[in-house]
Amino acid sequence: MSSEKLLLLFNLLFFGDVMDFERKVLIGMVHLKPLPGSYLYRGNFDEVLEHAIKEAKKLEKAGFDAVMVENFGDVPFPKTVEKTTIAAMSVIAKAIREEVSLPLGINVLRNDGIAAYSIAYAVKADFIRVNVLSGIAFTDQGIIEGIAYELAKLRKFLPSKIKVFADVHVKHAYHFGEFEDAVRDTVERGLADAVIISGKATGEPVDLKKLVLARKISPVPVIVGSGTTYDNLPKLWGYADGFIVGTWIKKEGKTENDIDFKRARKLAELMENLRKLNQ
Repeated sequence: MSSEKLLLLFNLLFFGDVMDFERKVLIGMVHLKPLPGSYLYRGNFDEVLEHAIKEAKKLEKAGFDAVMVENFGDVPFPKTVEKTTIAAMSVIAKAIREEVSLPLGINVLRNDGIAAYSIAYAVKADFIRVNVLSGIAFTDQGIIEGIAYELAKLRKFLPSKIKVFADVHVKHAYHFGEFEDAVRDTVERGLADAVIISGKATGEPVDLKKLVLARKISPVPVIVGSGTTYDNLPKLWGYADGFIVGTWIKKEGKTENDIDFKRARKLAELMENLRKLNQ
């Protein structure tokens, strides 16, 4: 399939309008508080659920194009999660799906794409994020190996329209091998529907040289996965098809805080203005 057709499918996922071919997407993060079974959980699941719904509604009201739910508070992260995490995230994701009309994504840290796809399938979410779809990453959780085969097998068994957004040289990790090769492998051998390029850590800006290279060689949409701010969005605009934002829209720009609606709206308004300028 050509890169233009893939980009068209990407836009159809978020906008459902074949005429809106060039529109870029703004995806807001819903960072979940510690879930049942995690070390920092405090036995307050109703509060966790209510907080997640509230954060998602802020993103919708602010004008974001999609939301993605992530078990951000479950430090230290396992490589694959327990059944309690899957159950809790399914309940939260379903509640958000019922309360918010935006496309919904699921990311299960550290690299449980099988759980993410299973949750997404059950709640009718639209996309998932996989940190290590192809290759090997050296992380604080140890060595993480790609799960492309296992995920492809599950997608074959449970077919759906759920898209797989996969990181290339994911943050909070060290990687061997050339970045360019990793981009190609993630798409051609891992079968990613879109690639995500991030900085070295949560909230850290993306390496512009890597982003430019990814845009040049990737046949699928390229998404900035970290470090997008009000100040650098115009600079990144020409090199990406989407932007995942979690840190800058928080109060004082700190990842651990709640979403600041004013900051979220400010960023969404900038997206709208950039779309108009680039029509």
